[in-house]
Amino acid sequence: MITKHLVSAIFILLGILSAGLGLKGFLLPSRFIDGGVTGVSILVATLSVIPLPLLIVVLNIPFIAIGYRQIGKAFAVKSAIAILGLSLCLAFLPYPVAITDKLLASVFGGVFLGAGIGLSIRGGCVLDGTEVMALILSKKTGATVGDIILAFNILIFSFATFVLGVETALYSMLTYFSASKMLDFVLNGIEEYNGIIIVSSKSDEIRQAILNELERGVTIYKGSGGMSEVEQNILFCVVTRLEIPGLRSLVDNIDKTAFLVIHPISDASGGIVKRRALH
Repeated sequence: MITKHLVSAIFILLGILSAGLGLKGFLLPSRFIDGGVTGVSILVATLSVIPLPLLIVVLNIPFIAIGYRQIGKAFAVKSAIAILGLSLCLAFLPYPVAITDKLLASVFGGVFLGAGIGLSIRGGCVLDGTEVMALILSKKTGATVGDIILAFNILIFSFATFVLGVETALYSMLTYFSASKMLDFVLNGIEEYNGIIIVSSKSDEIRQAILNELERGVTIYKGSGGMSEVEQNILFCVVTRLEIPGLRSLVDNIDKTAFLVIHPISDASGGIVKRRALH
């Protein structure tokens, strides 16, 4: 239990430091923003005399309160500490201005910011309350979390166009996309899990090959063709992104006409799946 809390604390600390570097070392010197509450905080700081570190704390308070009621006390406390830590980093740590080129600043600012958010999530908290808001609204409206975050950020960047100018807003959008990709990489890594559905008349041979050669578990569904109505076994297995080419080759060697459906999944545990390095 102590080791688990220590790992969580390390992730959060690294996340705070990385996000602080992304903001103070890359984005703020170029007057770029990110999406979410952090982006709103930067915009408000630009239009007022209120310090950014204070705004980041104040504007996140309602979302921490929502997280406390909807997700739990531990999550809210960790998030409050993380957001306060980020605020203190921005206020007191002397981050150097890493680069002045606008394109590189927007891309790598997003990389460090996304990495910081991802590491914090791995530690069990958030550095930005937007995810909490999106989670709650998705339950009430039926929209996906991603759609709500995207809609919220469209409003932010649209407003930024009038406040900061078109060029700065476009660079800020690039920052957002860069941060999103880095966040996805930190959370899922190169070993992102994928669910694969295999429909083949040679399903038993394919099942044996997956079990013996890939050493992965397989679930069998009973189904039938929509036109032929011929009953057959439908296979489902979970592999990492790196294992997909091997699985494709394996299936192709047995049945070149097999139908495969591949889709990413957020996580998997138990059964015969490879544990991720960060779990």
